[in-house]
Amino acid sequence: RDPFAWHRIRTPVRRAHSRPPTRTKGNRIVNHALLAAVLALSAQQEAQDDAAPQPSVLFVQAKGVVHVLLGGEPFTTYHYADGAKPYFYPVLGPGGASMTRGWPMVEGGTGEDHDHPHQRSLWYAHGDVNGHDFWAEGEGHGRIEHRAIDTVKAGATGLLRVKNDWVAADGTLICTELRTMQFRATDAGREIDFTIELTPASGDLRLGDTKEGSMAIRLAPTLRLDGPVAAGHCKNSAGHTDGECWGKRAAWVDYWGPIGDRTLGVAMFDHPKNRNHPTWWHARNYGLFAANPFGAHDFEGQPRGAGDQVVPAGETITFRYRLLFHEGEVDARVLDERLSEFGEESP
Repeated sequence: RDPFAWHRIRTPVRRAHSRPPTRTKGNRIVNHALLAAVLALSAQQEAQDDAAPQPSVLFVQAKGVVHVLLGGEPFTTYHYADGAKPYFYPVLGPGGASMTRGWPMVEGGTGEDHDHPHQRSLWYAHGDVNGHDFWAEGEGHGRIEHRAIDTVKAGATGLLRVKNDWVAADGTLICTELRTMQFRATDAGREIDFTIELTPASGDLRLGDTKEGSMAIRLAPTLRLDGPVAAGHCKNSAGHTDGECWGKRAAWVDYWGPIGDRTLGVAMFDHPKNRNHPTWWHARNYGLFAANPFGAHDFEGQPRGAGDQVVPAGETITFRYRLLFHEGEVDARVLDERLSEFGEESP
C-alpha cells in the first residue's frame, strides 16, 4: 500500500488552511503515530462508492485510543487506557503542526522541559475532589478511569462521548463523568468543544478551592512565555497580556507564537453559562494553560475554601469549554465574537 495515501484522502470540505504542512521533528514523530489509523481509513474509502460524500470528521478506533481525522487529515488522538486520566495527544493545528508538548508521551522534542509529568498535552482534571487529588499522578492520587465509549458519530461536526469514573487512591468511587467532545473545522481554524458533566457517586460532591485544575493544555515549547526556545505571547478578554494573565478572571485566553515557519495559536473559551464565569485562569509562563473556576483562594487571596463548590447528591454540575487552534495572531474583537457564538449554541 502507498505509505502516503493519507495525503490523498478525498473530502468535499474545504480545508481550513491551504498552505503545506509545517515540518518539525516533533511533528514527524506525532504524524507517524497516526499513520496506521489513516491507512486503515484509506482502505475503507477504497471500498466506498466514489460519488459518496466524505464527512469532514472521521474516527478510527483502536486499542485504548480513538483517532480523530479532520478533512481526511490527522487531527488528534484520544487516549483512555495508558495513564492516570484520559488525554489528547498529539493535537495538530493548522498545517499539521503539533500544538502541545510531546513529553512524557514521546522523547526528543526540541526545547521541551521534563517537568510536571501529569501535564499530558490536553486533558481535564481537578486537584481537590472530596479531598482527593486527581490533578497530579502517582501513589496516593486519584485516577479518572475510562468506563465506556458512549457515542461515536462522524460528520461535519464529529462527536465522541465517553463515560468515566473518578476513583480515589483507596478505590472509592467519588463521582461519575459524562464527557462529550465535538470536533470541527471552521474558517477560524480547528475546534474542540468539551462538555464535562460530573455527578456525585455517594452523598455530596465537593470541588475544592485550589489552583490545580481544570480544563488544561500544556503548550508546545515555542508558545511558552519563558524558556530556552520560548517566543510566545498571551492575552485575555479583560485586556491583560503575557504574565499578567495568571490568576485573572476572563472569558477567554489566547496564546500564540511561532511553530516552524508559521505563527500559530490556541484560544480557550469559558462558556458564559459555566458556574463562576468568567473563570480564573491558571495560565503559567512555562506553557501550562488552564481554565479553573475553583481557585478563589490561590488566585485572589480569598479565605481558604472560599471557592469550594458543592454538588448535592443526585444532581449534576456541567462545564463547557471550546479550544480554537488558529493561524496567526487573532484580534481580541474576533475572539469576543467567537465567544458570543459559543454562548448562543445549544449543548
